[in-house]
Order: sequence, then structure tokens, then C-alpha cells
Amino acid sequence: MILYQAADIRSRVTQLASCKILWLDTEVADWQTPNPRLSLIQVLADPHDLTGESTYILDVLDRNDLVRYFVDQIMANSQIEKLFHNASYDLRFLDKNRAQNVTCTLKIAKKIGRDSLGVSNLQLKTLAAELCQISNIDREEQQSDWGQRPLTAKQLQYAKMDPVYLAQVHGHLVKLMKQDRPEQATVKTGETSFSVTNVSVAIECPRLFYLHQRFGGKTMFVPSDAAGIGTIFHQLCEQFVALAKQRSEFTVLLASADANVEEVAFRMQQLFYQLAFYPYMETATEMASELPTIWQGLRALIQRWAHLLVSNRRYCNFLEVISKTFIATEQRLTHAWILPDRAQQEVVGDFDGLIYDFERDRLCVVDYKTYAPADPSAQLIQVALYSYTIGQQKQVPVDAAVYCVLPEFKIREYSWEQLSETVHQLIPHKLQQMRQWLNWKPPQPDPPPPTTQSHLCEICPQQQKCQTFFASRVGTAHHPGESTTNHRQESSAQQGSAKALITTNSSAQQGSAKALTTNSSAQQGSAKALTTNSSAQQGSAKALTTNVGEQLVKILESFNIGVDYLGAAVGPAFIRVKLKPHLGVKVVSLLNRTEDLQVQLGIASRPLIKSQAGYVSVDLPRPDREVAQFSDYIQPGETLESVRIAIGVNLDGKLVEADLSDPNTCHFLVGGTTGSGKSEFLRSLLLSLLVRHSPAHLKIALVDPKRVTFPEFERMPWLYSPVVKDPDRAIELMAELVAEMEFRYQLFESASCADINAYNLKSVKQLPRIVCIFDEYADFMAEKESRTELEQSIKRLGAMARAAGIHLIVATQRPEAKVVTPIVRSNLPGRVALRTASEADSVIILGGKQTAAAYLLGKGDLLYQVGSQLQRLQSLLTQTVDLSFES
Repeated sequence: MILYQAADIRSRVTQLASCKILWLDTEVADWQTPNPRLSLIQVLADPHDLTGESTYILDVLDRNDLVRYFVDQIMANSQIEKLFHNASYDLRFLDKNRAQNVTCTLKIAKKIGRDSLGVSNLQLKTLAAELCQISNIDREEQQSDWGQRPLTAKQLQYAKMDPVYLAQVHGHLVKLMKQDRPEQATVKTGETSFSVTNVSVAIECPRLFYLHQRFGGKTMFVPSDAAGIGTIFHQLCEQFVALAKQRSEFTVLLASADANVEEVAFRMQQLFYQLAFYPYMETATEMASELPTIWQGLRALIQRWAHLLVSNRRYCNFLEVISKTFIATEQRLTHAWILPDRAQQEVVGDFDGLIYDFERDRLCVVDYKTYAPADPSAQLIQVALYSYTIGQQKQVPVDAAVYCVLPEFKIREYSWEQLSETVHQLIPHKLQQMRQWLNWKPPQPDPPPPTTQSHLCEICPQQQKCQTFFASRVGTAHHPGESTTNHRQESSAQQGSAKALITTNSSAQQGSAKALTTNSSAQQGSAKALTTNSSAQQGSAKALTTNVGEQLVKILESFNIGVDYLGAAVGPAFIRVKLKPHLGVKVVSLLNRTEDLQVQLGIASRPLIKSQAGYVSVDLPRPDREVAQFSDYIQPGETLESVRIAIGVNLDGKLVEADLSDPNTCHFLVGGTTGSGKSEFLRSLLLSLLVRHSPAHLKIALVDPKRVTFPEFERMPWLYSPVVKDPDRAIELMAELVAEMEFRYQLFESASCADINAYNLKSVKQLPRIVCIFDEYADFMAEKESRTELEQSIKRLGAMARAAGIHLIVATQRPEAKVVTPIVRSNLPGRVALRTASEADSVIILGGKQTAAAYLLGKGDLLYQVGSQLQRLQSLLTQTVDLSFES
């Protein structure tokens, strides 16, 4: 309903002020200009409305009095929960300083995570389409003229549906949040409730259960190749049941009482593929590699459903068979168990499906698994809990089944009678035992025992935490599989009957690895040392390299390592000698002689030895090291279409640069210890940007906590904001960059552009690139709160900011594991390692087993990694900074 008249708008706002929750959106005119105007406020009070007919559209264009009235009655009213998707954007026009009780679904979605949600991005319409499976979503009208009057019918249709999408997305997100934290519910007695998953985990490993309850963290023993597809699979299963109930195409397949199972299964698979799975495939680009596996599991499950439906068809009308077979999809269950000590313990959980088998005249609760359970007895306990709870609610027997759909389809079925005689009787004892474990505190005796199944430790999500925590707090820590006799007897008593019901058990797989050790025996050899006056003695660079090559050949021959000298190249800081091992000589034999070569050549650093295409390179420090002056390689006045940063000079004397628009070099992680030349590298990198791009096309954000890296740049016109020097402002800056990124994507969506380049070609007003150089990142990682916020911002920017024209260069002296976490590393693809303090630090920067950065020469000697390619370069030196070219 569109409201134009001021009296009608005020009257409706007054009525809406009595609501407890409202779903809101805005449309803005002239949004791409410096002076945007609020055009519409859309309000929905009924979250069940799927048509938008109950959406109120308030026309407030250039009517500030009505906007103020809305703010007074709605936004400032703390009794009303206001839901927006991107609240930070809408609140710009609705007095964010007075707004109270505002919920942002975008923040909820970020908290859950795009990967967990299984969506391509977190925009409202994408979530509506991919998470809520809403079709026919109009994405075009957002860029229409919201300042025109009258508005078109398409604009009004677009405006009224946005709050509908918001309400549906919010409902799904809340449901997912509850699923992720079922154990947080509490019973009336104040005792913490257990989730069904908690009980399953306690069966598998009491210590993992304890750690999760006390400290959080993952609990699932899921093989790595099955991780990440469970949520998507369950959502698609729910969608199949919903479509089967709603669409007549499924119903008619069962019209004949003698329908063929194979034919029905094939047609149902085809229908679901066309109606749901293929549309999902077109949008789920990030899940592309997992889609064949997911479809394999769905096909097997649909085959099972077809068999059941054809069987049930013999007992009821074809118009009713689907609805009478699929009784319920995913639902929350709660039950308070009476324990042996007469206490009550609440258990909550969500079962996947409830079906009815006419032939057996029995309900059956079903749980889907997209992997072979590590411990089938734990899965049995899980479905037994569902079975008992539903049976108590409905006062009828309820069978249970586990459908393991991957890697091959297997069914484990358990009758009510089997469960009642065994598992149902064991559950109260297990729940009481779980409560006792949670009451344990170190250094008390009798901690939660380790798992009795040592193979679970190999895929434990908290293996290191478990070993560290219990080893340091328990007098004699048990190793996995070495639990006490009492625990073994107790486990056998409680789980023996349950395991008797399981027809297939997972076999424990032991893994072992041999340590590779290399011992270098000291051998005598004689050769001339490479001294600092070698250049003068040889008379030329060619003579110098030839002499060095011959020395290397002789030294290696003394260790019975035959090589041929192929030549050498001279860089600013080092000489690269090329050697070809004789047939039968292993490259590893050269790699093992680095320390011997250092001694025999009399050089300060170990030579860097690496296998190349057709030869082995041996890098030795130059006695007459040269400086790569910035002015010799980059001149003011140069202009480039692409945004490139200077990395360093290679062995051919050419400047190597990185294109920030390239996905492999859009963001950088830079590491280097004191004396490595890190600060000079960052200064030359920054200057290489400034001399080529005007302030209108480039903005720079600088973070300099030590206040010594960028003093000359503090007043330059390229600054995005003043140089940041304290942690709180650094967190704010990163949040601002995330908001800027999201705002730009809204612009791109409205202009139907994929990235900043396409947008700037179409738009009159150009968007500048933004490069954020974040020095001494480790200084901001000491506090847990700031660490988490920074990591999340880097994760968001690293994943999405390239197309928006925003780039990160994160640098640190201390690239330690606790500073440069996996989240940070995985989102900064470009790597530059100057000399590091240790081999471990080198590995953290470069990944794999790349320890070479620990043996670089310092003063700008660096390793530049793009993908699997590793280059050794010399960074540029900027002795004085002159920004006079800016004019």
C-alpha cells in the first residue's frame, strides 16, 4: 500500500508504533550524487506475508517533517525492534544517532559466514534467492529514478517486496543461529541444557565434549573431504520435500497403484534437478567443485523416497500419499529426562525428517549424514534421542534411521522395540555422567576420560587444544586410547548394547610418519675464500663469476658431488651460480651442503640453493653490493592505466611490479625482521603509486603505530584519512573500508557493473582506487577483541575488495603464527618476505616449506611469491621523499 498524503502517513506511523517488530527498507533518489534524498520508507509488520500486499510504502521525498515524525515514533522507540539489511546505509537517512533497538541482518549473516550459509554473497536479494529459494526477484529497478513522480508500477512492486525478502532472510538466519547454538538454551531449573549433538560427541570423546562446553570450538569428527556440504545438502532435502508436496508434477507420478519405482525415481530426480538444483548450480559458483558430490547424494536419497512412496501408494490415494508419507521436515525437539539421581536434564535438537511407512504402520525419524560416521554408536544415540522424544510427544512407537548418503548410500534402521530395550535405558545414565564431567575442574582427580577409539584423534577438530589442556592440568595425562580400566568397563556397560545394534562399524585407521633427518658429516676440503676484494682481484664481473663457479665445482667435488658450471648472473645483492649435477647425483646432496659451502667460501650467510628448470642455482652474496635507487627505475610523470606497485629489481636488472587488479596480487602480506629493509620497501612501494596516479584517482590509507615509517607522507593530498597510529582508530579504519566496499558494490549492482573498471567507464563521477598499507600489524594483535575485529575485516576485504578497487598491504616484523593467523594468510594472496628472524617465520609468510627468507642478506634482499612462483629481488631505495611532482 502506497501512502502519499501526509495525514495518511502520520496516521499509519502512529499505528505502527504499537508493533513489537518491524522490517524496514528505504529507497534513495540521487544516491550516486553528493546530495542523496530519501524517497521512500517501506515498512512490513507481518513476516508471513510473501506477496508484499501488507507492506506500507511511505512517500517522504523532500518531506523532512514526515521523516522526523517517523524517527520520533519508530526509530527512537526502544520498544520496537527495527530490522534492516544494511542498517549502516539506511540509518544515514533515518537519524542514526537517535535510532534504538536496531538489528542488522547483514551483520547476522557475516557472523554465520558466507561459506556456512552457502551463498555467493551477502546482498539481500542474493540471500533471498539462494538461502530462502525465492524466485523471480527483480534486481533492475534499484537503479531507476526514485526522484521521479509518479513512480511506475514496477518501482512500487520492487519497493514493496524488499521488506518481504528481509523478513524471510531474517527468519532463516535466526533459525541457523539457533541450530549453531542449541546448547545455550536453559531449563527452568537453571541447569544448562544439552543438545543432541553434545550427547553424540560425549559418546565419541568425553574430552572433546568437555572442551566444547567450556571453551567452544568445533566438535564434529568430519573427514576433510566431507566438510562444508552438510548444510547445503540438508537445505536441498527440505526443498525436495516442499516441492513434492506443492507441485502436481510429483503427485501425478504416483497416479497408478502399480507405478514402477525406477521410473518414478528417475522422473522425480529430473523434476528436482530442473526446478531446484539447476537454478542453485547457476548461483553457487563457490560450491562448484562440491556440486557433483551433493547431487550424487540427492539422487540416492530421492531413489529411497521413491521406493517408500510407491510402497505407500498401495495403502492410500495418490493425491494424499506424498503428504501422508512426509510428516515433517526439520523441527526442534525438547525433552526433560529424569536421571538416576532424580535430577532433570533437558536435551534439545533438530531432527531432519519424520516419515510414515504404511507397510510397517510405523513412524520413523530420519537423520541425514553426508559422510560415513566415525563412530556409528554415537549416531545411534542421536537418532534414539529423537525417537524417544517424538514417541513421548505422540504416544506412539517411533522407529529411527540414519541415512548415510555419501560416499555411498547406506541405511541403518532401528526399531522402537530394539531402542526401548537397549539405548533408551542407557541415555539417562549417559546424561548424568556428562553432568559429572562438566563439574570437574583442574587440578581435581578423575578428569573426563579420553576417547577409547584412538583413530578419532586423527580427525579431531581440537586435537592440539585437548593435548595441551589436559597434559598441563592432569597429573598423569592419558593418551588417546589409554583410558583407565574403570572407564573402559563403564563404557562397555553403557555402549555394548547399543553397538550390538550396529551392523557396520568404522575401522580405526592408524597413520604413521617417519621423521626425515639429514646428518651432514664434516669433510675436509680446500678452496679459496670469497673475499670482499674479489672484484678487484678478478678485474671484471665475468671473471669474478667464473672464479666463483670454479670454486664451487671444486668444493663440491671434495664431497664426491660432481657438477658442471653453466654460468652465472649478477644481481644488485647476490651472484647466482648455475650448476648442472652429473647423472646420478641427487639434488638433495647439494641442498645438504649449504653449511659446508658457507664455511669453505667464508661468507656470512648460508647460500640459498634451489632446483630450477635444467640446473641448480646457488645464490652467493656479492662482495660489492649495489643499491637499486628508486630514481633509476621510476620517473615522476609516468602514468599507467593499471595500478602497479614496485616490488624489486631482478637478476636481469629489470623492475618487477605487481598489478593490484590481478586476483593473485590484489592484496599483500609483507614480513621482515629488524634490518631487513621492510620500512624502505613499504616507502618505495608507496612512492611508486604516488608518482603515477593523481589524488583524484588514488587514495592511500596508512597505519603506522611506530610513527617512523611514513612521516613525510602525513600531509599529502592522496590520504584517505589521517595517518592512523592507535589500535582503536585502526579498527575503525578497517570497518570504514568494509563499509566503503559494500557501498561500492551497491553502486555496481545499480549500474549493472561487475567491478570498478566497468563502473568508471560508465559513470561520470570516477571512483578512486584505495590502497591501505598497514605497518606493524603485530602491534594490534595483542588484545583478543581487536584481533578478532581486525581479522574479520581483513577476511571480508581480502575476499571481496579487489573488484571494488580496495587493496590491502599488511606488514609485520614478527610474522608469528599467533599474529599472522590462517584467516589473515588465506586472504592475502601476494607475499613478500624480506629477511625473517627464523625459518618458522619464513614458512608463515611464504607457506609450504619455504625457509629461505631466514637466510636473506637484509637491506632490501627479498623473496616475492605469486602462486607457486618465487623470485629473489632487491627492493628499491628511496633516500629522500620529494612530493613536489604532485602539482
